[in-house]
Order: sequence, then structure tokens, then C-alpha cells
Amino acid sequence: MAEQLMVKFHAKRAVIGVVGLGYVGLPLAVEKAKAGFEVIGFDVQESKVDMVNEGVNYIGDIVDEDLRTMVEEGRLKATSDYSFMSHVDAVAICVPTPLDVYQQPDTSYVERSTIEIGKYLRPGMLVILESTTYPGTTEQLVKPTLEKVSGLQCGRDFFLAYSPERVDPGNKSYNTKNTPKVVGGVTDNCTRVASTMYRAVLDGEVHEVSSPAVAEMEKIFENTFRNINIALANEMAILCNRMGINVWEVIDAAKTKPYGFMAFYPGPGLGGHCIPIDPFYLTWKAREYNYHTRLIELAGEINNSMPEFVVERISHILNEDKKSLKDSKVFLLGLSYKKDIDDYRESPVVKIIEELEKRGANIMYSDPYISRCEHQGRVYNTIPVTAANLKKADITVITTDHSGFNYDLIRRSAPVLFDTRNAMKGKEVLGKYYLL
Repeated sequence: MAEQLMVKFHAKRAVIGVVGLGYVGLPLAVEKAKAGFEVIGFDVQESKVDMVNEGVNYIGDIVDEDLRTMVEEGRLKATSDYSFMSHVDAVAICVPTPLDVYQQPDTSYVERSTIEIGKYLRPGMLVILESTTYPGTTEQLVKPTLEKVSGLQCGRDFFLAYSPERVDPGNKSYNTKNTPKVVGGVTDNCTRVASTMYRAVLDGEVHEVSSPAVAEMEKIFENTFRNINIALANEMAILCNRMGINVWEVIDAAKTKPYGFMAFYPGPGLGGHCIPIDPFYLTWKAREYNYHTRLIELAGEINNSMPEFVVERISHILNEDKKSLKDSKVFLLGLSYKKDIDDYRESPVVKIIEELEKRGANIMYSDPYISRCEHQGRVYNTIPVTAANLKKADITVITTDHSGFNYDLIRRSAPVLFDTRNAMKGKEVLGKYYLL
């Protein structure tokens, strides 16, 4: 069966399913269709299904024309009906894995998807989990669920592997197509089959590891590495502020060393679905082995405190002009968690807004990618970055350094500017200027 399926992949005759048509799943589905495969996307949200079938793109990292062409040529279609799973030869699970209110992994989306796949699982199929999760999920949750629901045996009747998504929204150099892929199967054949599929679709290297658990841990290690180093940069920013030292100049000087240093930068906090969340999968799992991940948890505390630090800085800056934060007009430039994307999941800017409103500030925001934001029952609408809007604000704060902002206008028109991203580097600011 393994040889037969690999022949199908080489010949582009396999039908591939993708469960979850979000930031990870839809780009993957489009790339598989572009590679010549027939692709069926599955999602419980009918709005997403309808948009895909109409060729309407809602993900920034996808070229609109690519999606439209794949749909028009019949190589990509979407459905909420899992019975179409009976037509696929391989399926990738790309559903969310959030944390619950207790900061513990919520695997309910993975569990429900696995049960639905299990109902239509047949001999010779390949199942790959791509959702970021804790080590052991593939073998301890997905595998027994598929076997129980289908009555089939993994490694004998079907193939199962884990291959972590490595999507970096807004990255102009690396995307789904050219980013190296890590693959770990439950058996050697599972790894071979999954790797063959990815090699038939992607341009990046396919790196095989010995087990799903290694691949699962590898993904969390990637994001924990970034989380901890960003926390170090944030802690340096706090200390440098107290010492009257420019932390950005410090980092620029440090990165001149050609070895032993990798530059990470401070900011108003962490956002998105990966870096602020993934390390907590590991801290939760570590308890099972009676181990306390002190460094990871401390990094999380530092990063989570940055929005409050930013608000404290805003308050101190206003105090210098003998103004109170209460009733002051605060103009936030950028709502998304990183530049040039439309995603504000876990955005630190939302947390900054919460803290500012608690203290009675009046909030305005501008974001070229997010026209409207709804949070805790309140609706916020973007306003343009104009000289009039900048001048009527008591303080303007650059919270996301979007390329589309008119920084020349900002430097000339904002009476008081607080830059949390070093966006004004090398520019002469005419008003009062403060760096994180």
C-alpha cells in the first residue's frame, strides 16, 4: 500500500484533503492544487467554504489569482461535508490548537476532526497532523482515535505522521512553498509516504525525524526559542529605559559580532497564534514528568507584561506635559500583532487598549489592514493618519510598524510620538520623541 500511494503522489493522481481552511490550511491547499493535485478543503465555517468555492481569497499570504485559478480549473473545492473524505488518499489536519482559560492545550478541534476522518478512513490512506501541539498528541490522541473509530490499524492499514506548520504571515522570503518541512511518522513507512507527498508539492527540503514526538517537540522548540529571546530583548528594553540607554542602539552594536549573537528586538508585547501560546503546551506537558519549565514561564511573564509597561510609559510621557492619562487622546498606529498583516489574534495592541480604557483614556487607532475591531462588546473603527488626526492627539504611539504608514507625515505632524518599534530610525522627528 505504501508503494502504491507513493506512485500516486509521484504521478499527481492522489486526491488530497485539508481540514481547516485558515492561515495554515488554505495556503497549503492552494500549493497542493498548484502542484497538480486535486484538493478538497474541509471547514466547519460555511462562510469560508463559500468564499473558497467562489474563488474569493481571505488570507494575506495567498495570491488572489492563484486561488481563483485553482478553483476555476477544478483542482480545488471546499466543503463542510466530511463524507467527501471518502474520496481522498491523504489528508492534512490544520485546525486551531488554542489554550483554554487555564492556559492548558485545547485539543478539541483536533479531536473532532480526527473522529470525522476516522469515520471515512480506508486502507491505504495517509493522515498528517500539522497543527502545533504538545509532544505525544499524534501517537497518544490521534492514532488511538483513528483506530477506534475506523477499526483499522496504524502502520498496517493506514499511515500517520506529524509535520508541523511553519507559516510566518507577512514573510516576503519564506512561505508554505519554500520553507523546509519536518516529517515524523509513526512507522518508517508512514514517514516515507508523508515525505513523498511533501516532496511532490513543496520546493523546500523535507527533513525526516524518527518519530512524531520529535517533530512535535521541534516545532515547540522553534517558537520557545523565539519567545525566550524576545523576552530577553524586552527585559533589556525595560532596564535600558531606566538607565537612560537606547536599547535599539545596543542591539545594533551587538549584532556587528559575526558569531555567537542573533538579534531579537523588543516591542509592545507578543501576538499571533504561535509564539505567545506554543510554549505553554510544553509547560503543561512537562508537569506530567514532574518538571517545572522555569525559564519558559518567566519569559512568558516578561512578554505578557509589556502592554502594561507601554501604558506606564504613555502615562509618564503625558505627565511630562502635565497631562493625565485620564481623558487624554491616545492615537495608536497599528492594531495587528506584526507589520503588514491583517491578523490581530492575541495582539498586544488589544491589551494596550484594554489598559488605556481602564484608566479613562480616549482611544483612536489606525491600521491599513484592519478597518474594524470588535473586542469585549466594543467596536473600534480605523481612522486615517492625517495631519489633523495626529495633531489633535495628546500622544501618538507606533504600536505596529506597517510599511504603508506615511512616516514622513507622522514625524512632521505628531506633537508627541512614542515609538515602540523603532520605526522612525534615521528620521528626524520634529515633535517630542520617545523610544521604547
